Amino acid sequence: MNGSLYRLASRTATGVALCLAGALTLTASPAAAHGPGPATAGADPLARYHRQHLDWKSCLLGPDDEMGKELQQAGAQCADVTVPLDYDAPDGRTITVAISRIRATGTARRVGALLLNGGGPGGQTIGDPPWVRAAMKQVGERYDVVGVDPRFVGRSTPLDCHWPTGSFIRGAGSGRAGFDRSVTVAEDLADRCRAAAGDVLPYVTTRNTARDMDVVRAALGERRISYLGYSYGTYLGQVYATMFPGRTDRVVLDGVVTADRYNPRLLRGAEPANRHALRGWAAWAAARDADYGLGRTPGRVLAAVERIQAAAGRTPLRVGGYRVDDQLLPVVLLNGLSQDNDAAYADLARAVRDLRRAADGRTVTPSPWLAAALGFVLTGSDSAYGSAQTAILCGDAPAPRSPGVYWRDVQRSRAAYPLFGPVTNNIGPCAFWDPPRERPTTVRDDLPALLVNATGDPRTTYDNARSLRRTWPSSRLVTLRGADQHAVYGVFGSACADAAVNSYLATGRLPATDVTCDRPSG
Repeated sequence: MNGSLYRLASRTATGVALCLAGALTLTASPAAAHGPGPATAGADPLARYHRQHLDWKSCLLGPDDEMGKELQQAGAQCADVTVPLDYDAPDGRTITVAISRIRATGTARRVGALLLNGGGPGGQTIGDPPWVRAAMKQVGERYDVVGVDPRFVGRSTPLDCHWPTGSFIRGAGSGRAGFDRSVTVAEDLADRCRAAAGDVLPYVTTRNTARDMDVVRAALGERRISYLGYSYGTYLGQVYATMFPGRTDRVVLDGVVTADRYNPRLLRGAEPANRHALRGWAAWAAARDADYGLGRTPGRVLAAVERIQAAAGRTPLRVGGYRVDDQLLPVVLLNGLSQDNDAAYADLARAVRDLRRAADGRTVTPSPWLAAALGFVLTGSDSAYGSAQTAILCGDAPAPRSPGVYWRDVQRSRAAYPLFGPVTNNIGPCAFWDPPRERPTTVRDDLPALLVNATGDPRTTYDNARSLRRTWPSSRLVTLRGADQHAVYGVFGSACADAAVNSYLATGRLPATDVTCDRPSG
């Protein structure tokens, strides 16, 4: 189960999980004989990376590699791109960035390469070309669709701090004792990463990921690239377009993160949208009380959630082999609120039903979705994901260092948003991280991009998209109205939104005006 702050985790909309040190192996490209050779005196210091030969091969790593099977069935091939760990020392240590590619078949009208990023930060993207290519329909024939696992993510050179969790995110609990536990955990997670991977942490940043993207562009033989970024990937797209002006063609940013809001406390300000999404789910569950038994009205469903939270605050709930307290329960709920469809809502309803039974003292075997969500946050099975995500956030921008700042924010938000405020404002490992090596990127003033956002997005709120639209007058905004949905194109099933994106990818012409799409009835 992949998880994230701001990531498209599943195109089947089963939910976006929330999502961190350990052994880090830095090696040269497995295809070193085909990779960059020594730099030539007087030459561009990155020339050997830009001109490297890519050894394309099967994406299938073994009989149990389901992602590799999907890529192979779609006709994709994979390669490793060698990049410098430190772009200020290009003749020093190297790492690899894993990419996949479905080549264009309509070569006579080929546009070029479309690079993808599914968000996170720290989310794996190498497996995305098959479903993105399907969403593009006929226009996909004109693109090489390229998935890129960012540095230290997925199949790229790994980073794993060997955490006992896949996410640093926790609630602060109901009182000071819970918050103090959060401080201890956050400091411990930071110390683990510093001990295990301190030599590379300064280079785990969005700016370096953007530099890697430009090496990928050159290694693919492209003068310019088109780009499709979801969630955190929208911020990466803005950074790339700023650092490498003139090297983008068609840019689609879906689920917008704005540069002025991007920092280690990304979830702050999302409380109203998540409360709205929770109420929407409660109405859905109330209409299906015969199936889930959570209450016949939205108010009763929400009251059941409040009772479960109160019970978890008194004594951790026993759910299978896990213990769920009032610091974890809101994270589970937040985790279930990112996809606005029957399948995701049913997963959350079954989870809440299980949690209510546990609150009543009954023996519970968690539903598959709940078991995966709890395994993600309460075991180290996804430690690598959390490690990379946190390293990127902490490496990009500084966070407040005083625990008192977070405690005041938690207390202030708790009054208006008692369930989610203590999560979105809580302390994390970045409070104990070393300062970033570079300043955050000042994003360019304007870019003719296509922005896409749902009005009720609980992760990347609609205000972000409207703000970037005002900043970039040359851009256009596709709004999905009436959906509490994170990530729209090719994910939600809006024919209107998908058609707007595909028209732009086909012609390179943005809509004459902003586009509003209503949520399909039913």
